[in-house]
This record gives sequence, C-alpha cells and structure tokens, in this order.
Amino acid sequence: MSIMDQLGTSYAFIFPGQGSQTVGMGKDLYDHSKAARELLDDANETLGFDLRELMFEGPEAELGDTSISQPAIYTCSAMALAALAEKAEKAGSYLAPNMVAGHSLGEFTALLAAGVFDFTTGLKLVRARGEFMAAAGEERPGAMSAVLGLDDDKLAELVQEAAQGDILTVANLNCPGQTVISGEVAPMDRFEELAKAAGARRVARLPISIASHSALMEPAAAELNKLFDEITFDDPQMPVIANSTGAELTTAAEVREELRTHVIKGVNWTATVQTMAAAGITTLVELGNGAVLAGLNKRIDKSLTTLGLKDLGLAE
Repeated sequence: MSIMDQLGTSYAFIFPGQGSQTVGMGKDLYDHSKAARELLDDANETLGFDLRELMFEGPEAELGDTSISQPAIYTCSAMALAALAEKAEKAGSYLAPNMVAGHSLGEFTALLAAGVFDFTTGLKLVRARGEFMAAAGEERPGAMSAVLGLDDDKLAELVQEAAQGDILTVANLNCPGQTVISGEVAPMDRFEELAKAAGARRVARLPISIASHSALMEPAAAELNKLFDEITFDDPQMPVIANSTGAELTTAAEVREELRTHVIKGVNWTATVQTMAAAGITTLVELGNGAVLAGLNKRIDKSLTTLGLKDLGLAE
C-alpha cells in the first residue's frame, strides 16, 4: 500500500511534546533519509553543540534536560516530516494535510509544518523556550502531577480547594481520565492527598521541578514574547489546532496570540482531537519519537486511526 493510500483523503499531522525523548531518537530517520539527515546536520550547526550525538547516544540525563530535550524533540519531529515528504515525492505524490496540531512543545513543529516559520527559526525558538523555562523553574521551583481516573469537573473542584491562594492549575487535559496538574509544591501536596481521597486510580508526581503551563512560567512567557515580537509569522497554509482552546488558527495574528500565553495556559488535547474529528479528519499521523499521542487518541475517539513512523515505514 502506498503512503497516500495509508493517509487517505482527510488526514492531519500531529506532533508530540516534551517527555517523548529517548536515547536513539531519530537515528532510523537519519540513516535512511537524506532530507532528515540534512535537517539534523543543520541543527547541529545552528545550535553550536552536537545534538546528533545527544539524540543518538545520550546520556539520558543530559537528553532529558529541558534546554536539550526541547530542540531534540522539535528536530526529530521535523526530520520525520521531511522524511515523509521525501518518501511521498519519490512515489510521485506530495503531502497536503487538512490540519496540523502538536501537544505543548509539539505546537511549534505543527507551526513549522503549516509554513508559519522555517526550521531554523523554530529551532531557535524552542531552544530559547527550554532555556527560559529552565530558568523560571530554578527561580521558582514547582511541581507537576499526573492523575488518572477522575473527571474534569471533580479535578477542577479539587484544584480550587487545594490552591488556597497559591498557584495550582490543570495543565494538560490529555484524554478522558488522564490529566496533569501543575503549580507550586505546597498546594500540589494538598491536591494529591485530596485526589487520592476522592478515589483517583493513580496520582503520580512527575520527576521535574518545572511547572509547565502554569503562572510560574510567566517569566519565560515574557522572554519568549520579546522573541516573538522580532519574528514575522506567515499565515498557516492549513488550520493549526490551538493547544489552549482546540480552536482553528488560520492567520498569523491568531498564531501570535496563541503563542503569547503558550507556556502559561494549559493543553487541551482532548478538545484538539475532537476538533479534528468534527472537521472530518479520519487519520492522524504522529510524526515524532514514539507513540505517546496514539494512546491518548484512542481514548478520545476510537473511530480515528493514528499512524506512526513504523506504520509509514520510516522506523524499524
């Protein structure tokens, strides 16, 4: 079956975010795709350090550092996009997704895929994003906790009860029954006890001190906005589904507004996938390392098919 037959007539590209990194990421793409290889080589030159070695060989702890993992994930997804386009072109076809979307950091790769900016511009932005977020986390450490088995209304109630005037918020609505909470440590401690008492199936503190998608990231947002003001964004070539609302972004102005609060506002992946399904999308193509989003998508809408790199013959 050809790639275009696999994709069908109504498909969207989706891109994973931080946490999808693993040692060895992107190596299959690098070894088998000239287009992917050129992108990673360009990334090395732009960044001024050996991202390729960190992606392929680690060490895992260094690859997991926010300032490294973010450009690594962005670059790996961009390599997958380039390799897929290359494979389609060799078959006499071209890619024309109806929509694109990305989870958290993945939103930047979605904007690349939509032609809002070029690879190098996006790479510099995500490198800065990682550095600014790391600095904000050092200045005001926070916490993130994954919760399974409580509905959204109950979670919102518990977050409000635990906050007591401190910073605590719903960061990621990943899929029905799977949510991530973000904020300061003290209210997070209170929330976790309340969630367990309310019958959560699992409450797990994530091994990070950066409270992504919360008000603790306001210093990072302020620094990123200075960079955004220096960049000319192009209108998306196809709708980009916004992380924060699940709405379609169709103009450069809408993209800029979404990005201004990107690291502060939460990610509503459930609404993102529902928007694509309601628009008639039948196939989601996860371009990046692993298959994190495929598992979430199944719990959001079982009628959707999610294809990954292995399905497309781009990874072993």
